[in-house]
Amino acid sequence: MAVWDDLVGQDRAVGQLTAAARDADAYVTAEAAEGGSAGLSGSAMTHAWLFTGPPGAGRPQAARAFAGALQCVSPDRALGGSPGCGFCEGCHTTMVGTHADVTFVRTDLLSIGVKETRALVREAQMSPAGGRWQVIVLEDADRLTEGAGNVLLKAVEEPAPRTVWLLCAPSTEDVLPTIRSRCRHLALRTPPVDAVADLLMRRDGIDPDTARFAARATQGHIDRALRLATDERARARRQSVLKLPARVEDVGSALRAAQELLDAAAEDAKQVAEELDAKETEELRTALGAAEGKRLPRGTAGAMKELEDKQKRRATRTQRDSLDLALTDLTAFYRDVLARQLGSAVALAHDDPSAPVERLVTTSRPEQTLRRIDAVLECRRALDRNVAPLLAVEAMTMALRAG
Repeated sequence: MAVWDDLVGQDRAVGQLTAAARDADAYVTAEAAEGGSAGLSGSAMTHAWLFTGPPGAGRPQAARAFAGALQCVSPDRALGGSPGCGFCEGCHTTMVGTHADVTFVRTDLLSIGVKETRALVREAQMSPAGGRWQVIVLEDADRLTEGAGNVLLKAVEEPAPRTVWLLCAPSTEDVLPTIRSRCRHLALRTPPVDAVADLLMRRDGIDPDTARFAARATQGHIDRALRLATDERARARRQSVLKLPARVEDVGSALRAAQELLDAAAEDAKQVAEELDAKETEELRTALGAAEGKRLPRGTAGAMKELEDKQKRRATRTQRDSLDLALTDLTAFYRDVLARQLGSAVALAHDDPSAPVERLVTTSRPEQTLRRIDAVLECRRALDRNVAPLLAVEAMTMALRAG
């Protein structure tokens, strides 16, 4: 199985990355044979890439696959084969995340700071330990603080000869202009629903009906589709969210719906965090030499306090992500209503005839549906501006009620 097999619906991007990996392989091979090289100027390969695309397009997966192709050591390359076989040691260890020269950076927090970025820059200056390239995959480049972005800029401007930066962000606007101008941009698109369903069946063994339901409900978002297909809690949470439009008929019910939506997001975040927090805390206590049921050794309280602060920041991020997921489901709901009202032939995320979609199609006008979609999007923007979540969601539910 080639490293590209999970990049469904991204044929153009795969073609570009395959050409770049082939040029990168030729560069390293020539350097090893001749003791030097003319460089990468004019080739399909470059030292810094920016992967963009809507949520679910597979930005991290594309970066990981490209990293695997860059580290490919398959003997088929000498016979004209393209790097990225998926079976050799370089490909396999990269794809499972254990390659010594490939660093994956993702965060559970709200931002990536200067301290973490400086450590990455120092690592990027090192020569590959055993692989063909030193690869840094920054999956959340949009979460770099301004200071961290400025630290990264110098490394992207003047990279080490065998270092490659792979940055992932929703759009080019989410990274500093000075950074994006020094990266080769690769735009991904939302995968087709049928392709995502096929991936879930082929890769994850999901039964066909469940795979098609999950792919359609998430409109091609691969990770969300997998969670929806395999997690009963995720399906229950989605059903709860889809009942909200029918519950905002008066002021009291609209405010209650807002509070319940926040409570559900908090509970979802708590369930995700509990197991991970307990494991991290126990591992740190063991590393600090604390016996089970005993107090921590003197001088180690600071390390525990730092972990607790990190877990609190992660809980905030997880709760926001859960709430944003609910708002995404609401947007898809009203999109379906609008599509039905306008007689559009686009595929719907909700095809259950008993769903509240049908009631709103006949009891509201398209302009009301558009205002409701705007209300959900404005709530998401308000949350991005750090407006108090309850105020933002209450304003949204009141606007949904007004129509």
